[in-house]
Amino acid sequence: MNPQPLALEQTHYIDKHLPLVEACRRGERKAQYEIYRLYAKAMFNVAVRIVNHVGEAEDVLQDAFLDAFQKIHDFRQTSTFGAWLKQIVINRALNHLRNRKVQLIDIEEAGEVPDEEAYDEEGIELNIQRVQNAIQQLPDGFRTVLCLYLLEGYDHEEIAEILGVAESTSRTQYIRAKKRLLEILKK
Repeated sequence: MNPQPLALEQTHYIDKHLPLVEACRRGERKAQYEIYRLYAKAMFNVAVRIVNHVGEAEDVLQDAFLDAFQKIHDFRQTSTFGAWLKQIVINRALNHLRNRKVQLIDIEEAGEVPDEEAYDEEGIELNIQRVQNAIQQLPDGFRTVLCLYLLEGYDHEEIAEILGVAESTSRTQYIRAKKRLLEILKK
């Protein structure tokens, strides 16, 4: 007797905010406000890390929530609502940077890439505010890749796809961003 092969089903996530999402799908403003209240601070932090400007991050956040509420019927529970919303915020923030003409140098144009140098990281006194200030001093391209990789958890293949660059460019930008960040922190 041969067992039947298991059908692969698309994973659906149990989301504690699903009742609110369903209410948003019905156009209930109270539910939209509650979703905004639950997610606005975290999504603002994502936006500000990428665009590096409070006012612009607020604009990105508002546009992202408008997009989310207009496209809420497209949410299929293949991730949590928060992850789905975060992707919208990241895409909006990256589009905002593109509109500011952020330039990522392609690896082929940059020439020889130096090997990553070792730094005396123990000699650097780290604290959260100091690191945040240093990240804000990075050029947009460096900061974007660093934030997507370290803070948002994307790998270089995903970052390359998001930014429309080669994977090697993402890796190079990350190495250079990390090097520049450590230089700023040493000052």
